Amino acid sequence: MAIWQGRPKRKPSGGRMRPARKKRKFEVGREKQFTRLGARKIKMYRTKGANSKARLLLADAINVVDPKTGKVKRAKILTVRSNPSNPNYVQRNIMTKGATVMTELGEAVITSRCGQDGVVNAKLIQQEQ
Repeated sequence: MAIWQGRPKRKPSGGRMRPARKKRKFEVGREKQFTRLGARKIKMYRTKGANSKARLLLADAINVVDPKTGKVKRAKILTVRSNPSNPNYVQRNIMTKGATVMTELGEAVITSRCGQDGVVNAKLIQQEQ
């Protein structure tokens, strides 16, 4: 069954809405494909207007920004520490925006949308000392 992102058949009050037209191709969504830890693998897919998005399926490296110096370094991802979108994602090593990952440089928070940007960017978390 396809994912449909059109208008619902019911109003917020629970009343019925009579559709003025049928479903359209541009209202069809896509199945979720998560970015996991592993050797880098990208899947390109076409969007509206013949544009394209890069869906990152597997990633093993990350671009980390150090807020103190402002420099970007490429580091290896060791594991996913926490993920506020779903606690189960931590066990499965799934990375989304806002997830905390452990890298060679320390803990970092992911700032990019891996499933749409095709790259994993993060900001280093400063440890209190």
